[in-house]
Amino acid sequence: MPRPIEALIHLPALAHNLARARAHSPDARVWAVVKADAYGHGIERVFPALRGADGFALLDLAEAERLRALGWRGPILLLEGCFEARDLETCSRLALWHVVHREAQIDWLAAHKTQQPHRVFLKLNSGMNRLGFRPAAYRGAWVRLNALPQVEEISHLTHFSDADGARGVAHQLAVFEDATRDLPGERSLSNSAAILRHGLRNDWVRAGLLCYGSAPDFPEHDIRHWGLEPAMTLRTKLIAVQDLQPGESVGYGSRFVAAEALRIGIAACGYADGYPRLAPSDTPVLVDGVRSGTVGRISMDMLAVDLTPTPQAGPGSEVTLWGCGPHGSRLAIDDVAHAAGTLGYELMCALAPRVPVRAEG
Repeated sequence: MPRPIEALIHLPALAHNLARARAHSPDARVWAVVKADAYGHGIERVFPALRGADGFALLDLAEAERLRALGWRGPILLLEGCFEARDLETCSRLALWHVVHREAQIDWLAAHKTQQPHRVFLKLNSGMNRLGFRPAAYRGAWVRLNALPQVEEISHLTHFSDADGARGVAHQLAVFEDATRDLPGERSLSNSAAILRHGLRNDWVRAGLLCYGSAPDFPEHDIRHWGLEPAMTLRTKLIAVQDLQPGESVGYGSRFVAAEALRIGIAACGYADGYPRLAPSDTPVLVDGVRSGTVGRISMDMLAVDLTPTPQAGPGSEVTLWGCGPHGSRLAIDDVAHAAGTLGYELMCALAPRVPVRAEG
């Protein structure tokens, strides 16, 4: 039989989470962000659940090709725009919309020969300081684009650095409003955190992390607070049980030493499956739907779990690393990521190719 680990992608949860984005932005159209192979969930798997979005946003031309092959004829936005001039040929062929964030991209457009003018989103660097034109240069970039016959329509876009925290968005919103004042065009400001927390006026919102059942402002709020559902479950089974005596250790480096007699289970999951190697002891797991924690270092193929809360557990018992467990139990991916000192984003995207994945629902 195959190794007993698998990931499940919950299609009803994806559709539900997309609906939550709409509920928070009732007057906006919604991009479903599917970059990084839909945050590790798989574009082909999530497409049936997210095709109710108004458009898809991503980074890679190859992923845009896959969406078109699935039959999507609506808008697709390249969030980082073109990386070289010849990418515009693919944009023309696939009717892709694309972000313009630097002068070279305008130069490429000016030299591009196309029968169909392009829809572009001009990006303002309002304070994130990654991509985009600074406010003093923004209007000049808009004027250049507006003069090009290769450009059909110009929308305005920025990205918030602190939508998930105490600083908020007011400082960047003020920069955006000043830079775009009196310029025509649709606006796209809100990422997942801004959608849930700030209720800004947008023509397009970008629903990324929230679609996949992770709270962008965890631990201040969890997915239950926002009414989100886990979209991915990673689960395995116990393959062995060990009874530790006081003073005995488990795992590499003997990092965990039993203070008293302890029954532990060995689960078929490790960092080669995408589980965080640096997760400390007591990182939460579910054993037969009951919350427990890891014990000792995470190995390449295995990890140990405390069976104290589940004395009946043995080889074959189900271990939920994150997501939906038996008997209606749930373990949010954010809880696991927080314990491991990382984010739900990273765990989703780190799922290893060797883990079998299937969609359900």
